[in-house]
Amino acid sequence: MTQATKTPRVALVTGTASGIGEAVVDHFRELGHQVLAVDFNEQAAEKAEAVGAVFFRADLTDADACRAAVDEAVKRFGRVDILVNNAGIQHVSSIEDFPEAKWRQIVDLMLTAPFLLSQACWPSMRDNGWGRIVNIASVHAQVASPGKAAYISAKHGLIGLTKTAALEGGSQGITANAICPAYVKTPLVDNQIADQARLHGMEEQEVIEQVMLKNAAIKRLIEPAEVAQMVAYLASDAAGAVTGSSWNIDLGWTAQ
Repeated sequence: MTQATKTPRVALVTGTASGIGEAVVDHFRELGHQVLAVDFNEQAAEKAEAVGAVFFRADLTDADACRAAVDEAVKRFGRVDILVNNAGIQHVSSIEDFPEAKWRQIVDLMLTAPFLLSQACWPSMRDNGWGRIVNIASVHAQVASPGKAAYISAKHGLIGLTKTAALEGGSQGITANAICPAYVKTPLVDNQIADQARLHGMEEQEVIEQVMLKNAAIKRLIEPAEVAQMVAYLASDAAGAVTGSSWNIDLGWTAQ
């Protein structure tokens, strides 16, 4: 895959404590980009600083915190060129039993925050005539599974936000795309295994084989670095004609 532009850019990446977000920060730093790594978890600070990124702690379910993160990036680096909306959480429960507070938390973090961050980054991208918004959606932005009403609803909504941003940003040099991975080898997925086991009355290994990989043509979990490579492409000059698209990294899940 074509690598990102050689021109150093300024990137704001959310959900960087582990998994995809951590891999994106590492890869962007390898490419020479300046990075503001945004997470609620203080463990992300040490990881960010180890690769030369700047850490900013924020609870992205708070609208003011979203705006503050963008303000911090502009204050430190002068602009924002790339926004990667990756932060997410999961809760597995039937619709009947799903806690309202957990629904609101998931939707606020995984749909409202990407909107607010995109809105706050927009002036910087517009003024510079160059911007890349990359939303980390999920295969569950295209298909559904039981027990994940809030997660799936937020991810479906993220695709709609991506398409709208693409239409509005095209004339201003701003592209917006989504990446839709199947199960990635992350702590978030590890935590789901036990929840899925309880929901389905199965052993944890059975969850991996019969639930997570059931519809996959390639029978393995995805490495975070594989997603980071796709992010780098979509955030590059080489992807200047690519916008409003959803890119599957789903092991063949949706090929059926």
